[in-house]
Amino acid sequence: MAREITGKHVLIGTVSAFAVIIGVNVFMAFQAVKTFPGLETANSYGVSQTFNRDKQAQEALGWTVEAVDDQEHLFVYIRDAEGKPVEVTEIGGTLGRATTVVDDQQPEFSFNGEAYVAKTGVLSSGNWNYRMTATALDGTQFTQRIVIHVKR
Repeated sequence: MAREITGKHVLIGTVSAFAVIIGVNVFMAFQAVKTFPGLETANSYGVSQTFNRDKQAQEALGWTVEAVDDQEHLFVYIRDAEGKPVEVTEIGGTLGRATTVVDDQQPEFSFNGEAYVAKTGVLSSGNWNYRMTATALDGTQFTQRIVIHVKR
């Protein structure tokens, strides 16, 4: 004997389907908010007031920057327009993932004559960002986000 599908069965199926969809959406939204801080700067208006001037001063330095992960160390190569290593008065920043702050670290660098080197530990595979801040010998502030591709 075949069972008849009633309005009650259709209602239960429809409510169950929507409950699953809404549950998954709430879970995903919670995970997105929990893992991504969403804040680039505390005062975007203040930063925007000096952006062009800061950009011109930074470009006038003529620096190129490269960051490499190698054997639990981060190597940051800063070179001038002629390709020579640049020594700065201060270097810092945050090494982490683009989508979460869980793995963020603030490496402490030393200059070896060619590059700035910091111990980082083993970085897992994938894309990492180093949000570098440095101060040139003339006092010019330099900031740049460098993407590091880690393959294990």
